[in-house]
Amino acid sequence: MDNQDTHILVCDDEIDVREMLQEYLSKRGYRVSAASGGEELRAIISAEAVDVMIMDINMPKEDGLSILRSLRPENATPVIMLTAAGDVVDRIIGLEMGADDYLGKPVDLRELEARIKAILRRGAITEPASVTNDRDGARFGNYTLNNEAAKLLAPDGSEVQLTAMEYRLLKVFAENKGRVLNRDQLLEQAHDRSWDPFDRSIDIRISRLRRKLESNPEKPEIIRTVRGIGYLYDPK
Repeated sequence: MDNQDTHILVCDDEIDVREMLQEYLSKRGYRVSAASGGEELRAIISAEAVDVMIMDINMPKEDGLSILRSLRPENATPVIMLTAAGDVVDRIIGLEMGADDYLGKPVDLRELEARIKAILRRGAITEPASVTNDRDGARFGNYTLNNEAAKLLAPDGSEVQLTAMEYRLLKVFAENKGRVLNRDQLLEQAHDRSWDPFDRSIDIRISRLRRKLESNPEKPEIIRTVRGIGYLYDPK
C-alpha cells in the first residue's frame, strides 16, 4: 500500500500534538485526518475508511481506553495508543481491549512512522499459509481460520473480528501445529519485533484469542500453556 493510499486518523485533545503529527505524516505522503476526541473520531470513521488510528489515552472528556472499548470488537481498524512514558498499566489495559501497539509520549516521529509501517505490513500479509489442517483452513475448535480471506469464521459462518496481530498469531499457530512455541518465536514468526519478548504483550493477546475461541477461557483446550516454555496449538 502506497503512503498516499493510507488514511491515518490522529485523535488527541492537544492541538499542538495533533498538528505536529498531522503535519509530519502528511509530509511523508499519508492522508491524515484529525479528531480532538471520541465524537469527532466516530464521525470520521462512520464517513470513510481509515487504515490506522493513533489515539491518545489521556483525554479529558472521553479517554482513549473508553473510545477503544466502544469500538471493539465491531471495528478492527489497527490502533496505536499514545501513553505517558513508562505507564505500563495503561499499556496492558490497552492491549487487553484490542490495541495493536503503543508509543510513549513525547512521540518520536520516526519511530511512530516505523510502527505504522509495521502494522500495515502485518495487515497486508494475506497470502494463503502452508497450513495442512484441512482443505478449508485451519481449525481452532469450532472456528476456522480462512487464510485466503484472512478471516476467522465462527461455526455459523460469521466473521470474528481480529486485530492484525491476532490474525498473525493464529496463522503462526496453524503453521506450527503440535509444536511448543515460546514468546520469542511467536514474536519472530508473527513479524512483530516492536515488543519486548519478555513483557506481557504475547500473554495478553493470547488471552484475548482464548476469549474468542475457547468455551472456557480459564481452562483452554485449543491454545494451551506449557508451563515454563510457551504455548501449544494441538487440535484433536
